[in-house]
Formats: sequence, structure tokens, C-alpha cells
Amino acid sequence: MVGLQPSERPPTTAVKFLGAGTAACFADLLTFPLDTAKVRLQIQGENQVAQVSRSAQYHGVLGTILTMVRTEGPCSLYSGLIAGLQRQMSFASIRIGLYDSVKQFYTPKGSDHSSIVTRILAGCTTGAMAVTCAQPTDVVKIRFQASMHTGPGSNRKYSGTMDAYRTIAREEGVRGLWKGVLPNITRNAIVNCGEMVTYDIIKEKLLDYHLLTDNFPCHFVSAFGAGFCATLVASPVDVVKTRYMNSPPGQYHSPFDCMLKMVTQEGPTAFYKGFTPSFLRLGSWNVVMFVTYEQMKRALMKVQMLRDSPF
Repeated sequence: MVGLQPSERPPTTAVKFLGAGTAACFADLLTFPLDTAKVRLQIQGENQVAQVSRSAQYHGVLGTILTMVRTEGPCSLYSGLIAGLQRQMSFASIRIGLYDSVKQFYTPKGSDHSSIVTRILAGCTTGAMAVTCAQPTDVVKIRFQASMHTGPGSNRKYSGTMDAYRTIAREEGVRGLWKGVLPNITRNAIVNCGEMVTYDIIKEKLLDYHLLTDNFPCHFVSAFGAGFCATLVASPVDVVKTRYMNSPPGQYHSPFDCMLKMVTQEGPTAFYKGFTPSFLRLGSWNVVMFVTYEQMKRALMKVQMLRDSPF
């Protein structure tokens, strides 16, 4: 037996909501450098003129991380962390914490099991809802991760997280905080389906065929599979989203224009730039998040049961 055992009562929606946000923040703390490396690799090559004069060139995950530490210092790996944690508390709480509730809403009455179509629909719904609410935090996070800070004259233009929100709203309008919301909705609908539906199905089959019990090994295997599937299907949309959200006003007319310029200037392989750090980040993030989430649900339910107990 590994970890806490399932409680006698199923977790409430509030427990899932709080547990998902907390688990996602913990996962972000551990995997944020990989996410930053992914962003740097994804935007590399989008402006060839700037790239010629830019001294930092990134090659691979480890090379990107080492280059950032050498040229910008270790703290650069966690640039945008505050916005990232703000994003997870609002974003993950909705898309993960409300997934089961939305799935039950879409499941026909009297049905014992939810179909794959129902699960995909639930994943798309919670993913779209989460992006709509948390998009400003994602824009700020990517701006911080993409900016280089090598001393005086660097392109770091925000003094802090709140300053970034104010500056973007002042210079680009409030709509600037929701820049790239459509590709981000598309990306996160795909990611959420890849993560939640894959995790849901793998875990269900492992338990149904008695291959594993509802504990750490089962959660680990299910989360790893979910991370790989999510990275595979979402990487092209993720690259377009990152470039469009990080671009200055006027560089791209639309996400579709961004996609076309990537294909014509860099070829189709540009859609999978940063795939390795994406998988390392998303795979490890999923493992940490889902394992922590399962334990958080059980711990919070035990606390709630103890509070409700008369003794």
C-alpha cells in the first residue's frame, strides 16, 4: 500500500476544485524550468533578424537550461513563476477539478459508465472554461518566460507580475490580456482531452482488469500515458499559441497567419519545436500533478470527515 487509502465517501466538488489547483501549483514548482526551456525553444527562429544579433542560441533541453543559467542566472528559469501559479490556481481548478462533475452532467441518466465521446466533451468544456478565465495569467507568464534578462539593455520590460498586467492593458488594451485566446482554447481543449480522458481511461482499465490497485503505481502509469498523449496531439497548437501570445502588436494578423508564416519560413517541423522539453515537462507535470491530486483528494476528505464527525 502506497499513500493514503480512498475515503469511504467520494470527494466533493469543492475538494476536487481545491485539490486540483493545489496539486497543479506543486507540479509547476517542480517542472517550471522545463516549461521555460520549452518556450525559449518554441520562439527561437520566429524573428531571423533578431536571431542574428542575439548571442544566446538554444540547442536541446539541457543546452537551453545551461545557456540561460550562464547568460541570465539561475533565477531566469523561474521567470514568470508567480503568474504561472496564479494560472494554475484558476486554470487547473476548473479544467481538472470540475471534470468529473461536467462528465456526470453529460452522462445520460441511468447509465453506469461514461462513453469516450462524453469524456471528450467534458474535457473540451472544462478546458475552454478554464482558458477563458485564466488567459491573462498565461499571457503574462509567457511574456516573462520569453524575455531575456542579461543586464542593462536587455528586453525585460516588466518590473513585476502586476506591472505586466497593467502595462499590457495600457499598451495593448484589455484585449491584449486575452491575446491568443482562441488558439489557447483549441490547445487546452486538446490537452485536456489528452490528459483527463487518457488518464481516466487508463486508470479505469487498470482497475477493471485488476492489473493494479487504486494507489501510487496506478496513478503513475496513468499520468505518464496521459502526458505523452497530450504532448503528441497538442504540440503544434502549443507552438502557434506561444509565438502568437509573445509577439509584438502587428507581427501576426491572426493565429492562422502565424501558422502560415511558420510553415513558409521554417517548414512543418517548426510545429514540433521544443517537443522534447514539452514532453519532459508535460509528462513529469502530469505524474506529479495527478499523484498529488489523488492524495490531496483523500487527505481533504479525511479532514472533512473528521470535522463532520461528532466525536
